[in-house]
Amino acid sequence: METKIMLAAAIFFGGWLLSYVFIRQLLFNFITAYPLLRKMQQIDENLIAIGARRYTNVSVIVCSVSTIILFGVVLWLCPVYLKISFFAGVVVCFFMIITKISPENQAMFESFCTGYCRFIPDDELRTIMYNKEIRKINRRLREMGYGSSFVPEFKK
Repeated sequence: METKIMLAAAIFFGGWLLSYVFIRQLLFNFITAYPLLRKMQQIDENLIAIGARRYTNVSVIVCSVSTIILFGVVLWLCPVYLKISFFAGVVVCFFMIITKISPENQAMFESFCTGYCRFIPDDELRTIMYNKEIRKINRRLREMGYGSSFVPEFKK
């Protein structure tokens, strides 16, 4: 009995970890990355390189395939009590991260800046994004002749 409890706890952690690594990345891509990329391309098609969308598409494909495979393995190989434990871990982690994954969360916007600064052709804007100097982003966009910005209003 003790072994089953320890195995269920390990599977719970596995579900939590799967959710934290892959589902969190999928949520980041759909809730933060794609909307910010769309805003940047609405400002100017050349503000960010086309490789940024491709980079995000590859991330979505890899995370989706990995999640499906891991879900399939658990559903195929595990008994019912381990399946319940696994999906409980997934759900617990999902509810922990769902409120934090949005562009209005400053940490997520900074994560976007760090990950996508390499696709910015303008050297100064790329450096500003890499250094996460959010206030300077709008200033640089105005200097470049753009009237709008992709920087969201942050929640406090």
